[in-house]
Amino acid sequence: MPITKTVAELAEFLGGTVRGNAEIVVNGLAPLERATSDKITFLANPRYASKVADTGAGAVLMTPGGESYGRTVIEMPNPYLGFAKLLTLFHTAPHPYLGVLPGSHIAENVTLGDSISIYPGACIGNRVTIGARTVIHSGAVIYEGVSIGDDCVIHANAVIRERCRVGNRCIVQPGAVIGSDGFGYAPDGRGYYRIPQIGIVMLEDDVEVGANCTIDRAALEVTLISRGTKLDNLVQIAHNCQIGEDCMIVSQVGISGSTKLGNHVTLGGQVGIAGHLTIGDNVMVGAQSGVPGSLAANAVYSGTPTMPHKEWLRAMAVVPRLPELKKNISILEKRIAELENRLAGN
Repeated sequence: MPITKTVAELAEFLGGTVRGNAEIVVNGLAPLERATSDKITFLANPRYASKVADTGAGAVLMTPGGESYGRTVIEMPNPYLGFAKLLTLFHTAPHPYLGVLPGSHIAENVTLGDSISIYPGACIGNRVTIGARTVIHSGAVIYEGVSIGDDCVIHANAVIRERCRVGNRCIVQPGAVIGSDGFGYAPDGRGYYRIPQIGIVMLEDDVEVGANCTIDRAALEVTLISRGTKLDNLVQIAHNCQIGEDCMIVSQVGISGSTKLGNHVTLGGQVGIAGHLTIGDNVMVGAQSGVPGSLAANAVYSGTPTMPHKEWLRAMAVVPRLPELKKNISILEKRIAELENRLAGN
């Protein structure tokens, strides 16, 4: 049975305020353009405000004071957050408790919490601890000595290597590798001697790891991903890195070894960061930037090498004019040479 709620009930759930008919009943969400009278929609970007007039939705989430065009609205400071919460309410059902299903492999001395689900093809190593209500999907491989907390989801074909630690409410998407060996080699005159990587990776609570991410284990101690941080797909974090709380790291970012990120750092897609650097709290780095040195806190950076974002914008404004500027410089050089010859009496 689909969930149905009145607008008044949704406003109470979200902590918002109703303008219009609070008794309208809705059963899900839809985009502004395609919503029908039994759906609620949202307006997060003011540039699309005129679409509220034409929407067929029963109600609209929007910021306080916005033009409602006669529609019933729920006002809240962050409609996008409200949208996320309503998606969870209407469309995310709790995972059923399935227990340990036939075809999974559970090794010795494994501790399993209540109401877990382990799917066929999952492989759980010796001395593993798995918390309550955690789900391990098919093909996931959990090496020996790993600890996974409560309410986690480990998706298909993810790998968590030996002794690594995963907190509560973490999500590891398909194909991710937690605790792969760090890239450590010592030159021995002819080639390279492999340095054993004997540390671990620790994911604190509420960390999410995207598909095909790789997080290398520390050489000696801990590669740390702190509470609430979210990694997009195809992110590489090298050994000994320390990633702060509530960071957002977008697809194809690469962070070299022993670099430390503060809290609330945002890295755009394909950012590359050199090793042994410190990135301060609340830093934002634009997509495809190269970071060769440490960055001070509370600032926005872009470019390769990185510079303050406003300086980068000014520099990029010059780039399309470079051919014209080169031509003008050549003309000026020729004129200067002619003047010098005249002054020399040639």
